[in-house]
Amino acid sequence: MKIIRRTPQHAHIAPQHSPFLQEILKKRAIDDPAELDLSLRGLHSFESLSNIEEATAIVVDAILKQKEILIVGDYDVDGATSIALAVRILREFGCHNVRYTVPHRILDGYGLSTPLVRKILRNPPDLLITVDNGISNIDGVALAREEGIDVIVTDHHLPPERLPNANAIVNPNLVGDQFPSKALAGVGVIFYLLSSVRARLQKMGYFGQNPAPKLGKYLDIVALGTVADLVPLDANNRKIAQQGLLRMRQGITIPGIAALIEVSNRNQARLSTSDIGFGLAPLLNAAGRLDNMQVGIELLLTESPEEARAIAHELFSMNEERKRIEQEMRETADFILNEISLDDQTLPLSICLYDQSWHQGITGIVASRIKEQYYRPTFIFAYDNEGLVKGSGRSIRGIHLRDLMSNVARDNPGLIVTFGGHAMAAGLSLMEENIPHFQKAMEEEIARFLAQNGEDQEALLSQKIYSDGPLPPTAFNLQFADEIKLAFPWGQQFPEPIFDDRFEVLDYRILKGAHLKFTLRAPENGETFEAMAFFQAHQLVDHVGEIHCAFKLDINEWRGNRNLQLIIDYFTPVA
Repeated sequence: MKIIRRTPQHAHIAPQHSPFLQEILKKRAIDDPAELDLSLRGLHSFESLSNIEEATAIVVDAILKQKEILIVGDYDVDGATSIALAVRILREFGCHNVRYTVPHRILDGYGLSTPLVRKILRNPPDLLITVDNGISNIDGVALAREEGIDVIVTDHHLPPERLPNANAIVNPNLVGDQFPSKALAGVGVIFYLLSSVRARLQKMGYFGQNPAPKLGKYLDIVALGTVADLVPLDANNRKIAQQGLLRMRQGITIPGIAALIEVSNRNQARLSTSDIGFGLAPLLNAAGRLDNMQVGIELLLTESPEEARAIAHELFSMNEERKRIEQEMRETADFILNEISLDDQTLPLSICLYDQSWHQGITGIVASRIKEQYYRPTFIFAYDNEGLVKGSGRSIRGIHLRDLMSNVARDNPGLIVTFGGHAMAAGLSLMEENIPHFQKAMEEEIARFLAQNGEDQEALLSQKIYSDGPLPPTAFNLQFADEIKLAFPWGQQFPEPIFDDRFEVLDYRILKGAHLKFTLRAPENGETFEAMAFFQAHQLVDHVGEIHCAFKLDINEWRGNRNLQLIIDYFTPVA
């Protein structure tokens, strides 16, 4: 692990912020001062999205003729918010025949699969709209079309070479697409399509003397899905996320989101992207991981605060069960890794682990944890059925996971049954007996990538933390911590400020066998701080007197008290 301090890249400032924060912003990749504007001014128009006119015309026709519309989503937060958004807006547009379905992770597989389409055909709609999926479901789309169902695919995942034969495909990552932001989440794509539908209906005079529905009121839903899906928060997504967060902070949000905030014990007035990522999203995700995401979708659709609160508590219980299963899987994974004695000298280029007892819904989380610990592309597999296993992959900076899998599939015909995803996260399925073959093929592909691109293997496979440098003693206060938290929606490619410095260790203890709680003292002025290092108990060595750490400023809120605390991303003892 290496801490690298950022240097200023531009001179743009945001005068409304403190000098401390202005200096931090200068170290972010901002080409235009307008990128610091978080209002909806300058939000990209839907007009440049490929096939938007065709898709809009199909949806408008369905609304005007009161056709039956079925929304098919994914079983994660992006999928759930996409479904809820589509159903809510279409109903507001006067569509009385709209319903949704979501695949069961284990029984149906991902997206618009053939098994799911067969279920849909028991009560077929006139129009099927996929949200946050569909771009890779060639067979499922083909079957639906053969049975006379019109299909619109809205997705943001990277498209395969062969596209499904849908009536229209809206995806900013299509080859040749002119939409400026390729980072839209699935919920962002369907939001843009329905914005286009609204504009078309308004132009036609559909709403009569009534004002057209304002879709900005749904930005809380769009923000939740965008932040939870960990897409890059480019300038466009930052606007979406910030405006949604402002609605949540003001209490102008749907009952389901309000209930998630309450049950996760987050401060609504100071809600941040990290609160969504670590508080709200895990609760909603638990439904899709362990049972059926329909529970989460109903939470986002209900207008009853009482019902929303009851569902949120149900999701809380599911998430506690998810944590228990995750811990068991981590222990098994750690045992396997210890058995093969992985260390810095023997680490392979990638890690592939499998156990028949593992739960499909938890593989992605475990892959992320192991990737963070060993800093290697990591695949975790769980048994599906009939000899098939499903895997979740998580990658590291500079290694594009989906592209690697595409190359492995090309060079090893029949090895991978299905795959898809992004640069940093992807999923796949293959036969159980082919796991060793896949691991070997992935090792060879990564080695080939490093050789062909002249990449310094040691540099690429060494974890780096980019720091904003030491924090002045006067900035260690609640006011600055609040300013950081509330000023911007921080996330992928617009990282939350991280600082680094040395501290004297006064005390520490291990929590739940995995986390570390420190009491630290600043050498400069003797001020003491509480600090948390999550999932880093394995880093601990005896007799730690001083550490050099990379940390974030945070606020610990408990029973109405607010105290400054440091969240340690990485630490190393100082000799």
